[in-house]
Amino acid sequence: MRDSYRHKLEGLVADVLTMTHLVHNAVERANWALFEADLDAAQAVISGDDVLDQMYDDLDARSLALLATEQPVAGELRTLVAMIRMCADLARMGDLAAHVAKIARMRYPEHAVPESVRPNMERLGRIAKEMVKMAATALEQRDVFDAELMAEYDDEADALRTQQFEILLSAEWADGVRAAVDVALLGRYLERIADHAVLIGSRVVYIVTGLHPQGAQWTIA
Repeated sequence: MRDSYRHKLEGLVADVLTMTHLVHNAVERANWALFEADLDAAQAVISGDDVLDQMYDDLDARSLALLATEQPVAGELRTLVAMIRMCADLARMGDLAAHVAKIARMRYPEHAVPESVRPNMERLGRIAKEMVKMAATALEQRDVFDAELMAEYDDEADALRTQQFEILLSAEWADGVRAAVDVALLGRYLERIADHAVLIGSRVVYIVTGLHPQGAQWTIA
């Protein structure tokens, strides 16, 4: 019986990792749709969000079933609790990638991001994408160092977000209200993807050490 339980737990972790890779692909494709005004890429991200939602429902149900029937303790309990929370983080990241893609689709064939703020937004998009990849690596390898490094990357994401507001509120902004709203929303979506990646990193630290990481650099949720 315990062998079957461990097999189910290992399968759960493997499927959460698969979901993490799918979210990374969604964020990468959403960035492409946004900066290349690619309608097909935008639609693929939007359609793919249903798959991520279904994965979340399945993984959440399997995690709760193991909690209810197997009475895990110590490291196994930490892993299950972390998996439940990670799945919620990943589902939300998929939603945020879809939001980015929807703005790209809405503005097609134009670009949603004006040239005046494009370098900033491209960098934020790259950070969000790389942080999801780092989250997958940290989970797969149980790497606390990579998990902690994500918190440092998130500081840059926050700084870029602040810079966006400075650009939007400056007297030099000449791209209008619609573009300003788009930029404000896009920046928020990408920043939140990075925040959720940090949360996944904190879950990895918890699995490995049994402790929740402390400090102002850690996103709380």
